[in-house]
Parts: sequence; structure tokens; C-alpha cells
Amino acid sequence: MDGVITDTASVHAAAWKQTFDTYLRSREYVSRQSFKEFTSADYLTYVDGRPRYKGVQAFLNSRGINLELGSSGDAPGRETISGLGNQKNSLFNRLLEDGVKTFDSSIALVRNLRRNGIKVGLATSSKNGAAILSATRTTNLFDTVVDGNVSERMGLKGKPEPDIFTAASDNMRVPYGRAVVVEDAVTGVRAGVAGGFALVIGVARSNNAGELYEHGADVVVRDLAEASVDQIGRWVGSKRAHGSAQPLDGTGPKGDL
Repeated sequence: MDGVITDTASVHAAAWKQTFDTYLRSREYVSRQSFKEFTSADYLTYVDGRPRYKGVQAFLNSRGINLELGSSGDAPGRETISGLGNQKNSLFNRLLEDGVKTFDSSIALVRNLRRNGIKVGLATSSKNGAAILSATRTTNLFDTVVDGNVSERMGLKGKPEPDIFTAASDNMRVPYGRAVVVEDAVTGVRAGVAGGFALVIGVARSNNAGELYEHGADVVVRDLAEASVDQIGRWVGSKRAHGSAQPLDGTGPKGDL
């Protein structure tokens, strides 16, 4: 959802930065640890695509900080993994009050896929999935939605495990080998590879094409305007025939990027 269907990845990044920078500043005074800001590289490496509390833990561990997990009911800002995660979510919801935008090219592709009788599911780590889809009036575009709340109820593991994608495929009764995963996060690409899907398309909105390829994306595009129904079919056919989604003449998204 975030970064593929909705233009909310930047909102997430801003909320994470404010949360972590505020916390790291507080440690500078209390623990006498020098302040080192949360960066876009930190966001992409430790947080992007992961379930909220897993993202908090991964980033803090990268800085040598170990906190108790706490509970989902912890007050926003409390010095626990859950408290910091809840603080981020509170900030995120505040920032969303300015409105949520969708990527027109992504919506157009989904509509075209559906017109061609192809099922489309949405899988996201976000627990705000239903609210965002409702706000953007895109709920009816998807045959199934597996979000953070569904994952919690079903006990699904978060990315880079493939659980949310396999669950979405199961809901639509589509074999994994006949499903395509579209992701903008490295953790999501890794999940698509781990699930044995027919094709993993990376969307490089953060100038991270190399990282997406490095972690297993078959094809990387800058925008889904480059991924028509016919083009996706050609990529899948090429991968099945040659073990690679790239055209035999060496052109295509990988060369372009």
C-alpha cells in the first residue's frame, strides 16, 4: 500500500524521523550519548515495510539500544518499543489529516488488471490500512486486503517473511507461482522472493533500484506506468523461459535504471 498504491511512505518516514530524533535527543541529555539523527537510509534499511514494533526494535538495535517490548497499550512516547511505536502512529495519524494521495499510475494499472479478469490483492504491514483505503476510496479495488490487524489476528510473520503475500494469495485462491508481487521496500522484495512468486516487481521511488535488485527483484521500475498488463505478462514469460525477466536484447527496466 504505502509507496505503491498510496503516497504515504513519505508521511511514514516523517513520523518515524520525528519520533526517533526526539527520543535520541532525550538520550543525549539523560545517558550522555551523542545525538546522531535518524536518516532516510535508516528508514529504508530498518523500518520501511516492517511491522511497526519490529521496525522500532530493528532501528534501536542498530544503535546498540535495547528496550523492553512493553505492550500495545503503552502511552505514546513511553520508553519501550511499543511506546515509541505508538508515538510514531500518533504522529502519522496527525500528519494524515492533511489528506492522502494515491499514485494515479498504480490505480490505473489495478483497474486495467481487473478489467482483464486478473485478481488483485493488497498486503501491507500497516494497521492503518482500512482507514487509508477508505479515505482514498480504493477499498473496492482489491479482492482481498491483508493488513497489520489481519496479521495480528492470524499470527502472520511480518516482512521479510512472505506470510502476508501468501495469505493474500490463499484468500484469492491463486497459486503463488501464478502471482506477482509489487513492492517498493527491500523487506517486501525479500518476502516476495521467499514466497516463490512468479515475479517480483520493485518500484524504486527512493532511488533504491540497486538495492531492490540486490535483494531479488526481477524487474525494477520508477513508476507503475511502465508496467502494463501485457508487459507484466512478457516479464513473467521471459522469467519462466530463461530464468530472467529481462528481455534477451538486454534492454528494459534494468538497463534503463
